Amino acid sequence: MADLKLSGVEKVYGGAVRVLHDIDLDIKTGELIVFVGPSGCGKSTLLRMIAGLEKISGGTLEIDGHVVNDVPPSQRGIAMVFQSYALYPHMTVYDNMAFSLKIAGLDRASIDQKVRAAAEKLQLTNFLDRLPKALSGGQRQRVAIGRSIVRDPKVYLFDEPLSNLDAALRVATRIEIAQLKEQMPDSTMIYVTHDQVEAMTLASRIVVLAGGGIAQVGTPLELYERPNSTFVAQFIGSPAMNLMAGKIVGTGAQTTLELAQGAGQIVSDYPSISSDLGADVHVGIRPEDMVETDAAAYAFEGKVEIVEALGEVTLLYFAKTDGADGVIGKLQGIHPGLRGQTVRLSAAPSKVHVFREGISLHYRDQPVFLPGVQPH
Repeated sequence: MADLKLSGVEKVYGGAVRVLHDIDLDIKTGELIVFVGPSGCGKSTLLRMIAGLEKISGGTLEIDGHVVNDVPPSQRGIAMVFQSYALYPHMTVYDNMAFSLKIAGLDRASIDQKVRAAAEKLQLTNFLDRLPKALSGGQRQRVAIGRSIVRDPKVYLFDEPLSNLDAALRVATRIEIAQLKEQMPDSTMIYVTHDQVEAMTLASRIVVLAGGGIAQVGTPLELYERPNSTFVAQFIGSPAMNLMAGKIVGTGAQTTLELAQGAGQIVSDYPSISSDLGADVHVGIRPEDMVETDAAAYAFEGKVEIVEALGEVTLLYFAKTDGADGVIGKLQGIHPGLRGQTVRLSAAPSKVHVFREGISLHYRDQPVFLPGVQPH
């Protein structure tokens, strides 16, 4: 398969509208990279630039060490699966998958071998004689993926391939894509989605895009457990991380915090330095890391406005305050009778995140791009 390297890549429309800038990214053979970000952040545009469907305005794109900025899409060794299936309605599954190979001039025996091998991987062998209209949405998307597999490309590109499916089919097809990647460990894949579950479950690494740049790159657990900014902290995870106003009142290997809605102090495992003393910060705690407490020191106290009992977990929605905007607690199990009650929540020091001026103390010595702020 292939390594990809993007160096200083940017996209400018009309000489003035700069939608992507300073994109530096190394993708290794066998990785499944997922691009995520808010609508309009440029993730699909970046994918189309890699495919050659959009011109690169600046910087370089290398595939296996060769700059391909001006190489036509058909010669880049890339196959793309779009949001729409884009199948030929008058052709059978077999003919849809074989079409590009026939155009390329492969002999009939080679075409048959490639199509049947791909169909077996995708569990489509029994559907090769059907027309697309006789298939479910998930089966049609598998045909679209199969059409890419038969070409044996260097890189697979997926542009929100599951967004047209209903919830049940989306789960099933997501699992099938994960299984397909297991069968093709050396294949390099880049996948665009707005669905966090797809990103967290499929990715080798996640690239969070925002404001035209890369906010953070890391494994799913790295982004979940150690977000580098308040933006990533609230973008990764559902419900989003709670951010509460606080102040640093003790520094060192652990940081002691005083929260606007807390009585006393709580501790974070994030280290801090003497110049942080007295600094105003945002204290981040994920809803699932919050626990009820009767202790005198706690992170948050509030009146429960809404309770969502989901069986496995109970979601508590608190009234908004000046110190904490829309705090949510996610407690394990069933907790009846909490609506209208005042509840205290806290968290273990390892689960307490600290952000100063939007940047995590954990990444203070590294360059961090905040959306809306041009990187230096």
